[in-house]
Amino acid sequence: MTRVLVVDDAATVRLYHTSLLREAGFEVAEAANGLEAVEAAMIDSYDLFVVDVNMPKMNGYTCVETLRSETVGTAAPVLMISTEDRPGDADRAYQAGANLYLVKPVSAERLVRVATMLTTGKGPDA
Repeated sequence: MTRVLVVDDAATVRLYHTSLLREAGFEVAEAANGLEAVEAAMIDSYDLFVVDVNMPKMNGYTCVETLRSETVGTAAPVLMISTEDRPGDADRAYQAGANLYLVKPVSAERLVRVATMLTTGKGPDA
């Protein structure tokens, strides 16, 4: 089963993303901030990380940089989802190592479609 770690400080957002992904057949774990996500990634392996940008303790950009660092070294895809929509926000996510950057709100269909694409390499019609 494909394992996803949902990382967001907002419990309602974590619950929403987790329930959508579980309904689509993913095994989902949660982290409330970037530090928890890094700790989880050092203990378990994941096939996808869904990461918010603005979080306490460790923001999403630093989280992704750390996930990609030699310390953790994960090559699993990272989907960043944020309310940040200023020029340069997506570029900063990609520089940190994200595979895709989406701006909230993200529809249920789009979240599942993108998660499937990032974990299988197949599009919606495959």
